[in-house]
Amino acid sequence: MSLSIVILAAGQGTRMYSRLPKVLHRLAGRTLLEHVHDTAAALTADRIITVYGHGGSQVPDTLAHLDVHWVEQREQQGTGHAVAQTLPQIDDQDTTLILYGDVPLTSAATLQRLLSAASDTGFALLTASLADPAGYGRIVRNRAGEIQRIVEQKDASNDEQAIGEVNTGMMAVRGALLKRWVSALKNDNAQGEYYLTDIIAMAVDEGVTVDSIQPQHEYEIVGINNRLQLAEAENHYRHLRARELMLSGVTLVDPQRFDARGQVTADSDVTIDINVILEGNVRLGKDVHIGAHCILRDVDIGDGVKIESHSVIEQATVGNHCSIGPFARIRPGTRLADDVHVGNFVEVKKSDIASGSKVNHLSYIGDTDIGKGVNVGAGTITCNYDGANKHRTVIEDNVFIGSDTQLVAPVHVARGATIAAGTTVTKDVDADALAISRTEQRSVSNWKRPKKK
Repeated sequence: MSLSIVILAAGQGTRMYSRLPKVLHRLAGRTLLEHVHDTAAALTADRIITVYGHGGSQVPDTLAHLDVHWVEQREQQGTGHAVAQTLPQIDDQDTTLILYGDVPLTSAATLQRLLSAASDTGFALLTASLADPAGYGRIVRNRAGEIQRIVEQKDASNDEQAIGEVNTGMMAVRGALLKRWVSALKNDNAQGEYYLTDIIAMAVDEGVTVDSIQPQHEYEIVGINNRLQLAEAENHYRHLRARELMLSGVTLVDPQRFDARGQVTADSDVTIDINVILEGNVRLGKDVHIGAHCILRDVDIGDGVKIESHSVIEQATVGNHCSIGPFARIRPGTRLADDVHVGNFVEVKKSDIASGSKVNHLSYIGDTDIGKGVNVGAGTITCNYDGANKHRTVIEDNVFIGSDTQLVAPVHVARGATIAAGTTVTKDVDADALAISRTEQRSVSNWKRPKKK
């Protein structure tokens, strides 16, 4: 039996007070819909169908990289109407899983249990028992404990509103049943909408048992309707990722002050200080130490690397036993070999630095190839941009560059050369040569310093 997953993502989200469709708001650096899609993809569905509506094509245009079938709900007339738009793409023998694009933290394990519960009768709901059920549809059961129907809060009596078990909206239904029941929905309710939940009463009338399971954690069923709920979900996500990493062997100095916003893999004995943010795909080797207030985005960090505080590394590769920072910025396209030192207030962009080289103080290295054993003095700048085009600087092995040097690209400094402090290099430098471009120093006796009038 195949699996179809329908993600309902057509809502406006008026309580977000935003021009952006609700499912495009971001949680841990990614849209709400991307989180739901990732969970759906983990279930190895045969097809994922996503219903969009508010904002027109903004949602599918923004998330065109997702492997989904996009279906437009041009008029938002309720969840039942949204599902009705997907029916032509669902086979009768499919198990159809209904998810919501604004409920980002449901686990794949919970959804797998829901699918298993639906395998016998063809219908199962994800429900939850809440201390405060306000805003949710209530699960109405008979004396035998069997689900009879769901009543929305606005249509519920006082006794029904006192029920603590609620409908999450997530369900697994056999395709043929879903098609028949959704096609029979009516909108005679307080909202004038087609409620998907009305199919529960239809199932009961036909003698179909409606099974149910509950999630392990309450946050799994919480939808994002306003900025406060978005912040609360961010907090739950942060806690989950921190727990996951600590159980895998990572030391977090304070898990409450740590953000993993992407896919992080870490080897043994990694230590991460406070207020570190990891985004995108991050790999950390053995014995990596990351100081406080660092940001790493799409990086591969080798073994024994020490990243000092307030450093930013993005889309770069760092070899083994490197030292970076504090206050260093490693920009995209940079590759550091083993035992490279990049020190305080140094920026490196789109450059390769070979093993044993050092750029320790107050320097900018851009579009540069640096060989082995090179020492770059404080205040060195590669002048790689002529106002229209970028040019490359090549510095071969064992070059010594004095402080306050400017290398005006394109320029080539050969092996073993020395660049005197304060030099502006505009021509290639031969191997083992000294390049110096200082003017002669003069002293003016009895110089009178200007004074304020």
